[in-house]
Amino acid sequence: MSFTLYGDLGSGAFSAEAALAEAGAPYRFELVSLEKNEQKQPAFLAINPSGKMPALRLPEGEIITESAAILLTLADHFPQARLLPPQASNDRALAYRWLAFMAGEIYPIVEIVDYPERFMPEGGDAGAMRKIARDRIRERILIIERMIKGPFLLAGGFSILDIYAAMFTRWSLEPDWKLVHIPRLMALADAVSGRPAIAPVWQRHFNGN
Repeated sequence: MSFTLYGDLGSGAFSAEAALAEAGAPYRFELVSLEKNEQKQPAFLAINPSGKMPALRLPEGEIITESAAILLTLADHFPQARLLPPQASNDRALAYRWLAFMAGEIYPIVEIVDYPERFMPEGGDAGAMRKIARDRIRERILIIERMIKGPFLLAGGFSILDIYAAMFTRWSLEPDWKLVHIPRLMALADAVSGRPAIAPVWQRHFNGN
């Protein structure tokens, strides 16, 4: 039996699909178009009542939402893929720390950058709201940049943490700013995008950029 991943290209579904590919898991990708607002339609709301993507149907039938939870679930399902460091290790604790940081402190702000009008009264200054949100993302991305010591976020090597961090380099940040301020994170994204199993997934979601 296989997994079913619900999401759109270029969305948070990238991280889940990249982890599935890296693990060699059998799965199918079911497109839910953000442009057509399909995530708010009854068919998808029956899968995830919050109307947020991605969502992952496990082979057993259970639905898992929240991209960080999906990544942790896949790491548990495929221990041989070593998507996380060993249990109870320092690196495992750091992986939980930084995954929670990015999920709680960066991911929600991306929606404000993309849709500032959702977070303000009608007639408010959407441009000003977007700028504040983008500045907040920059502050938090720079924290990730400073903690990178090697090619990947953890001393023990590649993990789902790198997939997640690489995804954020594709959103909400101007190309010139990224090149100047987060060179280590951009190099990490290049390393993730070049992994044999992930490369075609990256190409589909981000057109090779």
